[in-house]
Amino acid sequence: MQLKSCPLLYVILLILVASFYYQALAISPSTIFGNWQPIPNVNVPEVLEIARFAVSEHNKKANVQLEFVKAVKGETQVVEGTNYRLVIIANDKAAGNAPGNYEAVVWDMPWKHFRELSSFVKV
Repeated sequence: MQLKSCPLLYVILLILVASFYYQALAISPSTIFGNWQPIPNVNVPEVLEIARFAVSEHNKKANVQLEFVKAVKGETQVVEGTNYRLVIIANDKAAGNAPGNYEAVVWDMPWKHFRELSSFVKV
């Protein structure tokens, strides 16, 4: 049995392919990569580890004595690795353990064993 060329079949196939392509474009890479996404639970071990790292690195860089208390909220951004933007409560030992809120951004690439504190500011 030999298949005959059928223009209608080609048109239907073209419409189906175009439809799938359009749906793929509806989920653009910018919705996955680059946009900040909220962290639903900042109390998971991975996020707490990042938060503690941020406080420890800030202490080394700024020669201060902050003590991590808890992570309040956070967001992630997929880049080459993951950026974590966290709001952290830390006690300032130099100010009589006065608590303060800080925003920290940490760049993490676990497969390269790389983690870097990008910024740490009082908010």
